[in-house]
Amino acid sequence: MTALVTYFDPQPGTSDLPARLPSPFNPALPHPIARRAAEALKDQLRRDGSTPAVGFDGIHRGKMFGVLVVAAADDRIGYLRGFSGMLGGSWRVDGFVGPLFDGAARDAMWPAAQAELIAFDQRLRELSLGHAANAARADLAALDAAQDAAAAELAARCETARQQRHDRRQGMAALAMPPAEHEAALHTLSQESRADGAAARRQRAAHHQEREPLACAVRALDEKIADLKHCRAARSCELVEQIFDGYQIPSVRGQRRSLRALFAPATPPGGSGDCAAPKLFGHAQRERLRPLALAEFWWGPPPVTGGRHNGLYYPACRGKCGPVLAHMLDGVAVDPAPVFGGGEIAADEPRTVFEDRWLVVVDKPVGLLSVPGRGGLLRDSVLTRLRDRHPDATGPMVVHRLDLDTSGLLLAAKDAETHVALQRQFIRREIAKSYVAWVDGPVARDQGTIELALRGDLDDRPRQIHDPVHGKSAITDWRVLARDGGRTRVALLPRTGRTHQLRVHAAHAMGLAAPIVGDRLYGQHDGRLMLHAETLAFTHPRTGQRLEIRRAAPF
Repeated sequence: MTALVTYFDPQPGTSDLPARLPSPFNPALPHPIARRAAEALKDQLRRDGSTPAVGFDGIHRGKMFGVLVVAAADDRIGYLRGFSGMLGGSWRVDGFVGPLFDGAARDAMWPAAQAELIAFDQRLRELSLGHAANAARADLAALDAAQDAAAAELAARCETARQQRHDRRQGMAALAMPPAEHEAALHTLSQESRADGAAARRQRAAHHQEREPLACAVRALDEKIADLKHCRAARSCELVEQIFDGYQIPSVRGQRRSLRALFAPATPPGGSGDCAAPKLFGHAQRERLRPLALAEFWWGPPPVTGGRHNGLYYPACRGKCGPVLAHMLDGVAVDPAPVFGGGEIAADEPRTVFEDRWLVVVDKPVGLLSVPGRGGLLRDSVLTRLRDRHPDATGPMVVHRLDLDTSGLLLAAKDAETHVALQRQFIRREIAKSYVAWVDGPVARDQGTIELALRGDLDDRPRQIHDPVHGKSAITDWRVLARDGGRTRVALLPRTGRTHQLRVHAAHAMGLAAPIVGDRLYGQHDGRLMLHAETLAFTHPRTGQRLEIRRAAPF
């Protein structure tokens, strides 16, 4: 199996290697030796992209690939190649490491399990769309239509008769009729009205009696479908648990744990253990190869949800790979995962741009949180620093937020009443904000509007993804300010304020299709995020004055 190692020629020197394994979760560009291996794999993918035997038809949907630089027992340096999930419908492809699960055990159970699930699906299709089901539903629909027409016809006749009785009562009032005759005429009209009501009740009873057998057959069919769906779901859960148990994840210390144990008490996310990084580390451990550096990149068209671009490097996802890699690398000398928001920020930051007795506008620097992190682990923030500056005030209270990586204007209130009034302006979209950004790519048009609904990526927080079904509406207006080579400077004017809205709208293929320069989540992390909140316009809640504040971007 060590034949899967591709050795460097010429061999790198000691100074070309990292002192210890860089964190797989660091969004910075991979170590140069890992990039060297990754670029070689990209060249192979370009050459063999249409080779059916290798199965690269799967690349048309885009996929994560990875390389792991390793040292063999004889100290030769090479690298392993891997891919996430399946490639061209296969778990095993020549030249790439295999999956973490026991292939023989999976092959022994999966065909029968798959046939069982297919049988469930076929039965469900028969019950839902088969001839008997279609006939039963069609008969009931036809009967309902006929009964509705009959009911409407009777209702129309009754309404006509009711109007005629009304007219007769009006005419009787104008006639000088003897009391007995008048009473008899009213009784006749009342009897006619009761007869119409009785006719309607008889029709409803007859319709119900006629409809019930057909309705009962359709209800029985629906109950069978519901029961079958329940059985299929239960069986699917059993099979998923069986599959999860087939992943016995090794560690350097020789311990093996199942996926379910690593994620307990939660259920492992779908695809856990099938990413490129765990497969690469797993193969290295089996073959006693020492891991030196990892690089993962996306290859192919971007996913519909966005956030991935052909050829760009990305860190391992924390949702699926966090617990897995933490176990696998226990005992390996590895750099700690970066903690964003815990860096050193100058004591005089953020700088005040506007301040009076009721509110303050500051210029937030890159790397400083707007508010403290959850659990108090990252206390340093704009909010805590403002409160340290104003210990006697009831506030300040941040009115809105900027991402950790974003710089620019941030508004805070010094008292609760002002805070509520400013938040009300945000809710009513009466506060205008504009941002300036450099995006990594050419933008063809000069201006436009992006509407892409967003929600959190449950498997890779804090990333956001485009989801037209479950996402929340997010709208951004934009216009080009300048073009410089392969980059474009744009003004971004958000109408809504979703998390990472501007970053996703810039990176997504249906947005600008050009991630913001330096974006560690949706683009390529190489220096600061080139996104700055440049202008802020709002009505002062105490003076009524319209304020327009600007702080030019530092790039």
